[in-house]
Amino acid sequence: MTAEELTAIAVRALDGKKGEDIRVLYTRDQTTLADYFVLCTGASATQVRALCEAVEEAMDLRGEAPHHIEGHRGGEWTLLDYSAVVVHVFTVQARQFYALERLWSDAVPVDPARYLEGTGQG
Repeated sequence: MTAEELTAIAVRALDGKKGEDIRVLYTRDQTTLADYFVLCTGASATQVRALCEAVEEAMDLRGEAPHHIEGHRGGEWTLLDYSAVVVHVFTVQARQFYALERLWSDAVPVDPARYLEGTGQG
């Protein structure tokens, strides 16, 4: 599966669970870690967990498993690493504190709506 397809799956899963402030950053030219970062905010630690579970379930349905997960039990910030795509799900406070958009400001922002087109959500 391509990085673009994985990104679309993640964005749709996050949007389907009412994830807030979904952002996609094209990071391929800045790092070898991933082609895309998908960032999303959950209103609470409980929602962060639900958002992560939604991404994992959507990826699993397509035969994709995360290579690495960090922070899953804490609930403030969870990272789901699918190699070409890394999904970051935060609480509001954690997102403000870690400010990944600022740290990766050289990355190219991609409109997440492009991944929702044709789903009736974009």
